[in-house]
Amino acid sequence: MGEIHHADHGWVTPAVSYFVACLGAFVALRSARWALVSTGRTRVYWLLFASTSLGASIWSMHFIAMLGFSVTGIDISYRPGLTVLSLLVAVFVVGLGMFAVGYGRRLPALLAGGLTTGLGVAAMHYLGMAAMVLPGHLDYDRTTVWASVGIAVFAATAALWAALNIRGTLAVLAAAPVMGVAVCAMHYTGMAAVSVRLDAAQSTEGGVMALQFIFPLVVGLGCYIFFGSLAFAVSPSSTTIGTQPILVGRAAPLAPRGR
Repeated sequence: MGEIHHADHGWVTPAVSYFVACLGAFVALRSARWALVSTGRTRVYWLLFASTSLGASIWSMHFIAMLGFSVTGIDISYRPGLTVLSLLVAVFVVGLGMFAVGYGRRLPALLAGGLTTGLGVAAMHYLGMAAMVLPGHLDYDRTTVWASVGIAVFAATAALWAALNIRGTLAVLAAAPVMGVAVCAMHYTGMAAVSVRLDAAQSTEGGVMALQFIFPLVVGLGCYIFFGSLAFAVSPSSTTIGTQPILVGRAAPLAPRGR
């Protein structure tokens, strides 16, 4: 068995990964709120932005945290194809959940969206793990794996509930760190299930070193901040968001304020 380290660079990778999870949650919650007070194509665009922000931030959280993952005495790399697939899965399943609560009936949509999104986030995590290339084999403790899946479903359901119910910038600022904790808890619970059996005969061809992910992740984080700031600049005011009725499951015009 190889000796595993989950924070090989100290507090840096856990802290940065948590910040990315919180940032993505904040942008996604604000975007989802603006979607629910919008109609037509505008609602679709906000839901797409919310899905991309949250899905990509969950994926980025995973791979930033994985920069701190190491096994004593061996090098770890990643298969680019599976790595990109895990990103697409994350964005797609979060999108399913967001559009479910954006257009469906509240409770059924929340439960179905939370289950689908949670299972998808767990799939993203384990696809990311399957992308690892090392001279050995990964083994998983099944009980801990199922615990991580349960946390993922809970976190996804909580995120969608927050998208439906939390209003105002201050409320979102309070909710985003909680969601960040949930996302990180799922990741590190899943990582606690892992053990490594070293095998020098195992092929390590076709992998890309983990440090090569730093540049695209930093660029991605900058894009989140830029587009999030742009969204804030063109969004409805917080007062409007807090007072307009939420239209779920139908596209009807908003009633003018004060009438």
